[in-house]
Amino acid sequence: MSNKSLKILFVSAEASPFAKTGGLADVAGSLPKALIELGHDVRVVMPKYKLIKANFEYVTDFPVKIDNLVETCVIRKTELPYTINNKKKKQIFYFTDSFRYFDRDGIYGHSDDADRFIFFCKAILEMLPLINFKPDIIHCNDWHTGPLCLLLKEQYSFIEFYSNISTIYTIHNLEYQGNFPSDVVRLLNRGYDVFNAEKAEFYGMFSFMKTGLVYSDIISTVSAVYAREIQTPQCGERLEGLLAKRTGDLYGILNGISYEEFNPETDKTIARNFGVESFEDKKENKYALQKEEGLPVSDVPVIGLISRLSGQKGLNLIIEKIDDILRKDLQFVLLGAGDDYYQDQFRRIAAQYPGKIAIHIGFNAHLAQQIYAGCDMFLMPSRFEPCGLGQIISLRYGTIPVVRATGGLAETITDYDLDPGKGNGFSFNNFSSDEMLDAIERALQVYSDKPDEWNELIVRALKTDFSWNVSAKKYEELYYHAARMHGRAVDAINDQPKKRIAE
Repeated sequence: MSNKSLKILFVSAEASPFAKTGGLADVAGSLPKALIELGHDVRVVMPKYKLIKANFEYVTDFPVKIDNLVETCVIRKTELPYTINNKKKKQIFYFTDSFRYFDRDGIYGHSDDADRFIFFCKAILEMLPLINFKPDIIHCNDWHTGPLCLLLKEQYSFIEFYSNISTIYTIHNLEYQGNFPSDVVRLLNRGYDVFNAEKAEFYGMFSFMKTGLVYSDIISTVSAVYAREIQTPQCGERLEGLLAKRTGDLYGILNGISYEEFNPETDKTIARNFGVESFEDKKENKYALQKEEGLPVSDVPVIGLISRLSGQKGLNLIIEKIDDILRKDLQFVLLGAGDDYYQDQFRRIAAQYPGKIAIHIGFNAHLAQQIYAGCDMFLMPSRFEPCGLGQIISLRYGTIPVVRATGGLAETITDYDLDPGKGNGFSFNNFSSDEMLDAIERALQVYSDKPDEWNELIVRALKTDFSWNVSAKKYEELYYHAARMHGRAVDAINDQPKKRIAE
């Protein structure tokens, strides 16, 4: 039975390669391509930030009302060429352009972020009939898109064009909620009837995240483990009650990565290409990384970390045990930016241990690829981790993850000592610096004392498939399910997708 092709609008505040602060951009840049390969018409829309440079085509413009202000939105379009399965294709991106809201440096962190992203949500809905694109599904992502779900349900759904559009709202990180003072309601040009405990109000604030959770037809998040965790007080960020109430509409689908973009056999940014049949050449990337970073060139194990520098990432555990770690015969390379406290701490550690640790504050895409390819181990001791892409990318490059078993890390990494036949990394359960150090030591022991087993781990990692092949099909099932909720006729799978998607 052939499935009906769907029209899907993928809404994101960032998307690779145009604007990126984290994993959301990677997903927005790669998942739509996988869905296009399944035969669907998928288009991405995002703000036109000042930093974005591309060959844009003017599409249309129209007024958008924000409180008492009327601001012009210009819709621009570009078609991004890409290659998948050796075929050249193009992906459509739309951009909401506004001099007032987006012609400035940076992406987030402005005093008027509430205004900016409500403008973004309103502009998207106003845009659709003007570009002659009526989606079956609007796929919203993270807090920036929450008001779109509210506006569609409370206002636009009563207009024929919008009446049977379904929404899916994906939580990439529940910690970032977009909570603003209550007078944000005026920006929506709606009454305060939406500002109550059953709708947008959240501890006296207007919550963008909560509006997405309340008003979307389907909620998804980026791993099945995280879908369960966010229904508990430990990870629910005070929204666990609402999420538990909507558990029947909540699905966990693991993120994937582009195996065309992240490919050690063809990656032009690394010193030596390698693969399953030539995994020994991986060491040449280590030597090149050591040379580049001013570290002694030798076959000592190198641990890498690429991360936003924040408390979520378990950096305190590393700082607590850094002396124990760096006393060992190893090297450490860190790339990241974030909280001043962690930046200062790692600068201090680098000064204290010259020749043992290399620290880069900021983000450098070229260096990131060198770290993924050149390190022996990749450390992710996160306090929580909705999905995590670092461990998946590191596996793609034969670099063995050492992780805390939470969220997507628990779903993707099997501890080698617990299951030597299937293990692809080393993990620890409790948020404990002692347990983290033990996991590192266990990995170092296999590396030093059991080189044949370590090589088997590398090959196993290189053979692991965390591409979008499986997860995109799960999203496809979820889209069909959401479309049926609004009576859209789809020639698709008739049973409910809950078991296969979330478990």
